[in-house]
Amino acid sequence: MPAAPVIAAVGCTKIASEHRDCNARDLLADALLDLLADAGMDGLDAVEHGLASYESDHFNMQMTLGAILHDTIGMTPKPGLRIEGGGATGALALRTAWAHIQSGLCDSILVYGVEKNGRGVSSRTANQLFALSADVDWETAIGGTYTGFYAAMMRAHMAQYGTREEHFAHVAARNRGNAAFNPIAQKPMDISIEDVLRSRPVAEPYKLLDCSLLSDGAACILLASEAWAREHVPAFEARPPIFFTGTGCGTDTMRLGDRYPHITNFRAKQQAAQAAYAMADIGDPLREIDVAELYDSYSGVEIQAVEDLGWVARGNGGAAVADGAFDLDGALPVNTSGGLLGRGAPVGATGILQAMEVAQQLWGLADQRRQVAGAKRGLTDTHAGIASISVVNIFERHD
Repeated sequence: MPAAPVIAAVGCTKIASEHRDCNARDLLADALLDLLADAGMDGLDAVEHGLASYESDHFNMQMTLGAILHDTIGMTPKPGLRIEGGGATGALALRTAWAHIQSGLCDSILVYGVEKNGRGVSSRTANQLFALSADVDWETAIGGTYTGFYAAMMRAHMAQYGTREEHFAHVAARNRGNAAFNPIAQKPMDISIEDVLRSRPVAEPYKLLDCSLLSDGAACILLASEAWAREHVPAFEARPPIFFTGTGCGTDTMRLGDRYPHITNFRAKQQAAQAAYAMADIGDPLREIDVAELYDSYSGVEIQAVEDLGWVARGNGGAAVADGAFDLDGALPVNTSGGLLGRGAPVGATGILQAMEVAQQLWGLADQRRQVAGAKRGLTDTHAGIASISVVNIFERHD
């Protein structure tokens, strides 16, 4: 297999509940300017390929947005494509870019993600649009929503393993606290576990503060072969190279009911993790991974994830989280960015933002209050729906 691609440069906008007077192309232009500054490049003349990452034509109010974004940033007539996979879109886009470089289709590819799913529409409309990502014939028509599906999974986890609301409230409080150290974060909050438990019920056992944010924002990453990056990216030589060494993908049934009674955890995530670990030659992930960004669409999902990623035994996630194993000073710090709960979640950009946080951690460029000392290997975990698609990506710093 050819040498793994490297992260040559990163860029993003601030994540916000709403970027007023901005459309998707405006947000992407801002993120691209940030990336060019990070790379020390004057433009994209040398970049060979573009890849657009966004979930919804409805939120963005534009069909074939990928072609418009490709044109907006001056990539024509170079090849471009669009990736869509629900919440996993950004991570799938990076996985697809990895495959393009590994196959020899190109030596450099700009992965750019954007979404306008903040306050430009009401939360009711947003939930209706997200519900269209479920099985419209069998779930949406009878009032099925993702909040309800996730709540049912956590109820089952609590019943089977004794997980408590205080456990996932720890995730909600910690991740929003981490966001205070991230200048792009949408909603950092200094809250306690009790504040989470007292917040308004949404779908039991989840409260308002257990739920992630609706966001506007954009992010981009330039992936390339190491040789291309050394030739074309002035800033590349100034920091240790970060290689994209592992990627795994798994799937599961669209309908949660088809998984019954095995609904406490995410089978697709277990599959994705094992594939990524095998590719990156990881045998003991809890000891061999230094920092991770996990898909905390709801606070309890992080507990399910640390089990499905093989870091703790099934059913022990709640206790491990509450003991601080995944805090900034824990054995494996997770969601140092603030995660979806604190940094925000513009869907098409989310997986890219996760990888950007990991890159900054491995470069040692994160705010020192959230910087993980000596981090050499990082992981991102992203999924769509109730993990009907799951993607795990692994990045390594080589000194």
